[in-house]
Amino acid sequence: MERPAEVSERRSPSVPDYNVSTSTLAFDRHFTRTAKGILLLAEIVCGMLVWILVGGTEYFHLSALCWVMFVAISCWVLTVCLFITDLTGAHKRIPQVPWTTLSLCLNCGAAALYLAAAVADALSANQATRGRHNYNCWAASAFFAFLTTLCYAGSSYLSYRTWKTTEEEK
Repeated sequence: MERPAEVSERRSPSVPDYNVSTSTLAFDRHFTRTAKGILLLAEIVCGMLVWILVGGTEYFHLSALCWVMFVAISCWVLTVCLFITDLTGAHKRIPQVPWTTLSLCLNCGAAALYLAAAVADALSANQATRGRHNYNCWAASAFFAFLTTLCYAGSSYLSYRTWKTTEEEK
């Protein structure tokens, strides 16, 4: 009584055969192993630690720490966007944007802002009582802010070399 299921493969001539899965973004697996990729990942991780450590305290009582939070979150968001752009290869698909100049400006600006924020963070840690939660978090965030500054300085150097090479080719 069981009938074998008959599957007939009929196609309507009016329906075109489209490739359903098309992707315009590629994933560059080797990017995270380059110096630029490693520095971007370090900036993201260290920058996130800065704003998490400061954000976990009552930082809003000190205007200097509000500045640290502004710098940390702003630079972190921009760095994540740049990382995604480089990781997916979107920068190659949008040649109208001067990516080398943009990267150079972002990294140099972030290095300068982070240096000021790291100094403000370190000086604010002195206003807290030693051994308390705020002091420990602010001291740790100052350390990571200086570390993030070094990462942005390294990225600035790499961006400058790339920019200089690009400008000489023109």
